[in-house]
Amino acid sequence: MGSGHHHQLHRPGDTLVHRLPPQCKLVAVAGFALVVVATPREWFWAFGLYAVLLAAVAALARVPAGFVLRRMVVEVPFVVFALAIPFIGFGERVTFMGLSLSVAGLWAAWNILAKATLGVVASVLLAATTEPRLILLGAQRLRLPPLLVQIAMFMLRYMDVILDEMRRMRVARESRGFVARDVRHIPVIARSAGALFIRSYERGERVHLAMLSRGYTGSMPVIQDLSAASRQWLAAGMLPGAALAVLLGSWGFA
Repeated sequence: MGSGHHHQLHRPGDTLVHRLPPQCKLVAVAGFALVVVATPREWFWAFGLYAVLLAAVAALARVPAGFVLRRMVVEVPFVVFALAIPFIGFGERVTFMGLSLSVAGLWAAWNILAKATLGVVASVLLAATTEPRLILLGAQRLRLPPLLVQIAMFMLRYMDVILDEMRRMRVARESRGFVARDVRHIPVIARSAGALFIRSYERGERVHLAMLSRGYTGSMPVIQDLSAASRQWLAAGMLPGAALAVLLGSWGFA
C-alpha cells in the first residue's frame, strides 16, 4: 500500500537515522522510554543527559530544534495537568511568590513533565525520520497483531480522503450561505456528520470489494524489504544503551 500523502510529522532525509529499518527504531524508542520511566525523579542530571542523547540523535538526523518544538504541542494537556498538581496536592506545603504549593505536588509535576517531555521528543524524532507507513510495517515485523496493523494502515491511508470530503461538504454549505453561528445550526452540522458517516461507510465497502476482486485474503503484501542487519540493530541500540548506562551509573553514585 503506497502512502501517496504528505505527513507533517515526517521530515524526508538521507541520514543514518533515516536509513535505519523502522522496527529497529521502534525498539530503540521503546527501550529509551522504559529507561526514562525507570529513572527516579530525584536524579536531575540523569534527565539532563537523556536530553543530550536526544539532541545528539536530532543533530545526526538533521532535524532542527524548531521542527521538534512545534510538534511538541501534543504535550500541552500534560503540562496543564502537571502545573495544576502543586496547587491541589496534599501534605507539606511551601510558599513561592505568595502561592502555597504542595511539596509532593511539585515532585509529581516535575516527574510528569520531565518524563513526558523526553518521551514526546523521542516520538517526534521517530516520526520525523520514518514514514508513517513504514512505522506500521515495522510494527508488523515485530509481530504485532496483523489485523490491528491493517486497521491502522487503512486509517492512515484514508484519513486524508475523509478530511477532504469534510472540506468539500463545508465549502458546499458555505456556498449556499450557511455559516454556523449558534446552537440553532447544530441540526445542520449533525446532518452533515451523518452524511459523512454514510459516505465513509459506503466508500469502505467499495474499497473492500475492490480489494477482494484483486485477491485480498486477509493480509497485505509487503513489497519492500525491511530486514535489518546486525549492525543496524547495533546502531539503533546505541540510544537505549547509552540511556541505560546513564541509569546504571546514576545508581552507582546514588
